[in-house]
Amino acid sequence: MRRIALATTALMALAGGDAIAQADLAPTPPAATVVPAPAPASPLPIIVAPPPLAPPPVDPMEAPFRAYLTGFRSRAIAAGVRPETVDAILPGLSYNPRIVAFDRAQSPSVGGTPQLFSDYLARHVTPDVVAIGKSKLQTLAPQLAAIERTSGVPAPVLGAIWGLETAYGSYVGDFDLFRSLATLAFDGRRRPMFEQELIAALTLVDRGVISRDRLVGSWAGATGQSQFMPSVALRLARDGDGDGRGDIWASAPDTLASIGAYLANAGWRPGLPWGMKVVVPYTLDRSRIRETVRAPKCTKVLAAHSRWIPISEWRALGVIPLDRAWPDDNALATLVEPDGPAAPAYLTFNNYRAILDYNCSNFYALSVGLLADALAR
Repeated sequence: MRRIALATTALMALAGGDAIAQADLAPTPPAATVVPAPAPASPLPIIVAPPPLAPPPVDPMEAPFRAYLTGFRSRAIAAGVRPETVDAILPGLSYNPRIVAFDRAQSPSVGGTPQLFSDYLARHVTPDVVAIGKSKLQTLAPQLAAIERTSGVPAPVLGAIWGLETAYGSYVGDFDLFRSLATLAFDGRRRPMFEQELIAALTLVDRGVISRDRLVGSWAGATGQSQFMPSVALRLARDGDGDGRGDIWASAPDTLASIGAYLANAGWRPGLPWGMKVVVPYTLDRSRIRETVRAPKCTKVLAAHSRWIPISEWRALGVIPLDRAWPDDNALATLVEPDGPAAPAYLTFNNYRAILDYNCSNFYALSVGLLADALAR
């Protein structure tokens, strides 16, 4: 304790007796640091928000289209389609103006210029089409033999329709069939026909023939490798591969068997050709052989044909066959000149009319016959 008191006394004496010395002992403050003023900040960019996106335009036909489907629902159920099937499909459909445009634009001309059959044939019956068809028919020969026995239709004719309709099953169309048929039915130009087909399409799904997502096809409603309308698929699809189902969407044998059933139902006669290429004398008076068309289907197409005349009379008129021998003298034939006089001409038989029933176009039916002849060689 005494030592602490002494130390304190000494410090006090020192502080009182020598102020200068105490000041010398105080620490020197550090020199002031000059901090440069910060550079002025660049102004922030002004971000202008984009205007809000305008809602997509609403097709003015959409509301009446939905109202139409509401009324159609009861007709589909009355036709035998289960309500749960109808309600699973119809509410998801929308109006497709492209379909109506396609329907309005159907024309036998290209770019406003009438199309020649010779040009059509060159585009549709090419060497590749013939080569692929021959290979397909060879692969399916056992099934085709059985189909030919059942239907009476030669395998090359079956193959020709298959080839021209869907390139032997390689392209069947990608339009949603329900949307196409509903749009065409709503449009009204051929409402009874397309309502019938829409009900048939619903029935295909309702019966489990095909799932809703697989039911695609052409804009006009044809579907499968055979391009049947839904009502035809219900009526004439046949089993060609032995599995008990008529699957025209995935089975080539079923497709060919179904085509055979269609042509047989349309009046195909076994043993008769579809037609033959001929030379017509320039002296032929065509006014004397013109046909009066009474058939409601294909009226315009059949107006381009002559009346039915026995082969014996065609021979007497100086017509000369080019690619096959004359059939029986009593066989009836009509003259078709798709590109007019002085161009290739064809005598066609009853079986040609069966092909026209499949597709009402002389260009199409002649191409089927000529492709079938090429496949048979």
